[in-house]
Parts: sequence; structure tokens; C-alpha cells
Amino acid sequence: MQFISAVRRSQGSDGMRILVIEDDASVLDYISRGLRESGFAVDQSADGKDGLYKASAEAYDALVVDRMLPGVDGLTIVRTLRGAENHTPALILSALGEVDDRVKGLRAGGDDYLVKPFAFAELLARIEALLRRKESAGPVTRLRVADLEMDLLSHKVARAGKSLNLQPREFRLLEYLMKHAGQVVTRTMLLENVWDYHFDPQTNVIDVHISRLRQKLDKEFERPLLKTVRGAGYMLEEPEPVAG
Repeated sequence: MQFISAVRRSQGSDGMRILVIEDDASVLDYISRGLRESGFAVDQSADGKDGLYKASAEAYDALVVDRMLPGVDGLTIVRTLRGAENHTPALILSALGEVDDRVKGLRAGGDDYLVKPFAFAELLARIEALLRRKESAGPVTRLRVADLEMDLLSHKVARAGKSLNLQPREFRLLEYLMKHAGQVVTRTMLLENVWDYHFDPQTNVIDVHISRLRQKLDKEFERPLLKTVRGAGYMLEEPEPVAG
């Protein structure tokens, strides 16, 4: 597959993050270099298990997922993400090009399906189309996880109809957790996206704010939403339904 060195820079692609999950090293390099030249920030994964972890733990604007992968196959990755309410646009790559194969890919939750071999220009155009489609859905102004609701315009938060009085930093912290509900959010992710730190300053600022937020969010309610994942980070998750 010949690499196209002169790639048209995508409008508005600066700062957008793409995760490419592909076990063929040459194809992975081909796609990643082209996307970087087009202005995207690119993360890579060469197997399905690692790719699923990254797609679940980090925030991406789009995914490029090979169908046949070691560990976890591409369709399972997309199906698992959709089951966790992760709707990041996903372009599936595959050497399987029959109609039934394409249908399986789309029904698994893929947003598009591109058959190998392909021209990079077409892959780029398809990614741009997915991103335009995502933007055309309009900005999100309300977030909801279980009985917890957040209005991003009025900055009001309520759980089970009861208003929660949050400080500005607590609001930003909860907003980030709600946007990544069901995913493990690491300390690094919080430092970079809530505090704008790009290194760990060896501070307990996260622990202090998580503790304060947990008091307001869960103390007066039977089932907690905010969980600590030991050795990994934190997760905002809908509680299991009470049996019976």
C-alpha cells in the first residue's frame, strides 16, 4: 500500500483525537502518519484488548477499528462500547467486503465500513463525514446519569429532584465524570481536563474534591453513583437495580 505524502489538511481537525486500532504494522503506520499530516492527534493500538481499554478510558473524536484483531475482534470492540453508552463515531476497516459483512459491521454499532485495500484520501473523507455528522447533532446542554441531572446552561445539578449546591470546580469535575459515565477516569485525565495540569504535581487536590463531591452526590442517597476503582481512578456509574 503506497503512502500518500502530500495529504490535504482537514479543516477544523486540529486538536481532534483519533484512535487507530490495527494489528498490521504497515497499515497502522500508513493511517497514523496520514492522519497526523492532516492535523489530527493520533493514538495507536495493535491489538483488540488494548484498543478496547483505550477507547473506554480516553475521550476520542473518532475511532478507526480493524475488524480482524488479536485478543478482541473489532466488531466486539464497537459492540462493547455501544453497550456502555460510548457513541464515539467508529469506522470499521476490513478485507471482508461482501454485503453481509458490511451489514454485520454496521449492526454491531459501526458508523461506516471501509474495505481494504483503500486509498487514504477516501479514509480521510469518511472520517471527516463522521465528524461532521457528530457536530450536526448539535451541542449537548443536559447530561443525565441514573437520577442525576446536570444543566450545562444554567449550571444547575439535581439528584432525584433535589438540588445540589456545587462549587465551580466541583461542577467541572462532575461534568467530566458524567460525560465519561461508565468509564474509568484516571487521575491524569482529571488533572489535564479539569485542572489543566499536564503533569502530576504530587498534590492531593483530586482526592479533596472527589471527597467533597461524593458527600454532596451520594451521602443522602441509598445507592452511590461515584465509585473509586482501586489503582485506576474513578467512575460515575448507574447503580445496580435492587433485586425484587
